[in-house]
This record gives sequence, structure tokens and C-alpha cells, in this order.
Amino acid sequence: MKKYFYGLAALLLAAGCNSFQTAVYEEEMAMPLKEDSADSLFYSVSLEYVTGGVPEEACRQINNTLLTTVFGLEETPGTVEETAIRYRENLIDEYLTENAHAEFPAGSLSWGDEIKGCFVEEWNKNKCYSISYSSFRGGAHGMYTITSLVFNPKTGALLTEDDLFQEGYQEPVSALMRENLRAALADDQDALESIWWENVAPNGNFWPDKNGISWTFQPYDVAPYALGAISADVSWEQLKPYLK
Repeated sequence: MKKYFYGLAALLLAAGCNSFQTAVYEEEMAMPLKEDSADSLFYSVSLEYVTGGVPEEACRQINNTLLTTVFGLEETPGTVEETAIRYRENLIDEYLTENAHAEFPAGSLSWGDEIKGCFVEEWNKNKCYSISYSSFRGGAHGMYTITSLVFNPKTGALLTEDDLFQEGYQEPVSALMRENLRAALADDQDALESIWWENVAPNGNFWPDKNGISWTFQPYDVAPYALGAISADVSWEQLKPYLK
């Protein structure tokens, strides 16, 4: 079967801030399922990665972690471009294989796959990175996730909750997360009754800033899809007794 591509572009855009240097890999593609078909696969990626200004090993480790997380890899990735191209080709093969013999109304076999990753903030000399991913594979709705990573630029290591908190922090911090989330949703009784409160606990997907830490839960983690991604925020003042 022929593959028809249009609007395909791969760009490397230089960016940087002080000594921390980055670039952005961008690509966008739309491909019909068949010639003259209303069904199509849309794919786009915009991925910021490190190019310099940090130790070589830290640069390698940060980029490998980004690629492994963004593209769901188990093996060690190659370069950013190589890894993105491999992901795109696997996505194309999956799309064509799964829909090759399906018979549905025109347009119902369209897929979408969109990825965006970028450095967005610095906290305590750590580099904060945000990954947003959305996909549609048919059905009532698509799926999306929001993932936060916090890097030590000197070592390339990820900052974890265990790096921040004393032993035994999980239970008291979970209680603070639930208390604050209940207060934030005080005017939304439906949401309060829909959340699975026992699941609201530190989950490794956190975002530190000058005010405190925000934990993000993906759709279905702590509530039905209709409530979307949910954040539980706790201030540094509240967290102080449990910090190292």
C-alpha cells in the first residue's frame, strides 16, 4: 500500500537561556488511510532537549530520560531525531495494520497523536520540564496526560519525592493533599463525590515552585474522565515538618 504524506516537516530550532542550551525538534504529519480517504492519521511532536551548558553525561542522561518518557521506550534511545522517526514509523504501521480491513463510516477511522515537551521553569537551580500528550484512537473521546519531570542540571538525575522528604512522609502529605483538594473543590459537590479520595497521594508526578508542590493526576487516576487531570497543591509552609 502506498503511503501518502503531506505537511511533513522536521525542524531543529536553536534556543537557550544563559549557559543552559536547548533546541527543539518539531515534526508534523498528516496521512490518509487510503488514497482519497476521509480517514487519516495526524501526528505532531514538539520536543525541547538539551544541547549544552551542562556536563556531557548530564546532557546525555537528561535527553535519554526525556525520550524514554515521551515515547514510552524500554530500550536506550538513539538521537532525538532517530527516536522520533522510529516512533512515527511504528505509529504509521500500527494505524495501517489496525484499520486495513475495517469498514466504518468515512472519518471514523481517523487517529491523532500529539506530543509537546518543554522546559518551563527553574526551581532551586533544578530544571522543570512539562510533557503533554494527547491521542485519539476512535471511540467516545481521546486520552491525554500531563507529566512533570524535575532535573538536576549538574548530574542529569531526576528529583524524586524521596530526595525532598523525610522517611514516613507519605501518610501526612497525603492527608494535606486531600484536605487542600477538598477545599479547592468546595463549591463543586459533584466533583467532591466523584473523586476516589483513597488514591490521592504522592505519585511522583509533581511540580515544585516558589509556593509549594503541585501533584498532577491523569484522567482515571483519582476520578472519572469527565473531571480531567486533577492537581493537588500543598504549600511549603504545610510541607515544612516533612522536608529534609
